[in-house]
Amino acid sequence: MRCSMVWGTFTITHIISLIFVFLLAIIMYLILKRFNDKVKTWVLFLFSLTGVAAIVYELIVPGSPLEYLPLHMCSINAMLLPITVLSKNKVMGNLLLLWCLGALIALVMNQVAASTTVFSTYFFVYYGSHTFEFIVPMLLFSLGLIKFDFKYIISTVLITIAIYTAIHLVNCGLNEYFIANNVLDPNGNVIQVNYMFSLEPSNPVLAIMYSIVPFDYWYMYLAFPIIIVYLLGVGAINKLLISIKSRKAHA
Repeated sequence: MRCSMVWGTFTITHIISLIFVFLLAIIMYLILKRFNDKVKTWVLFLFSLTGVAAIVYELIVPGSPLEYLPLHMCSINAMLLPITVLSKNKVMGNLLLLWCLGALIALVMNQVAASTTVFSTYFFVYYGSHTFEFIVPMLLFSLGLIKFDFKYIISTVLITIAIYTAIHLVNCGLNEYFIANNVLDPNGNVIQVNYMFSLEPSNPVLAIMYSIVPFDYWYMYLAFPIIIVYLLGVGAINKLLISIKSRKAHA
């Protein structure tokens, strides 16, 4: 490991930045739990807008906006998050409790931004947006603004599959169009998109899944058993905490 101002992947700088994410989540929880639900909601709403700001930045600043359309899971998460915070919709809330893991994975497996200099504009855009796309959904539940419910596990999985499938079809359609019409990026290459990474893996974890099921789109289905176990685990922990709190209240 080496310490540098380049973010890197699993460098000291990168590891410190990951630790800070969890410290920030704990600090925000300890501060916000002292306030009423209205204050909690508006504070989380403001932080939820970081993802929307990142989407606007990526559409305006890079030279090839077609490659930065808000069609990755984290981008869709970012667009739904402010609505979810204000509406406290249980279906969307339980959905984002899963999708926020995508933001955490993007921070851990940060290959697309690893060469970024810490404290640069792009670093803050990438790191800041993904940090709050992970933290805000977690705080919605830990602060009691939205309740976890086992019955939403099915809807969460089905919605995720439906959106993943739709994005895969968009990938295929856009790539065919770009090839047929010779749509080029600023470097003169034909644009090819891979939103939600349905066409090929983008990090070592997805690469392992692809090595087991070497078919675009289908390889991602290996994640769904893990997803179900994760949601059941969250539900079990939530139920245990409620039980402990209830016992303390009656003690």
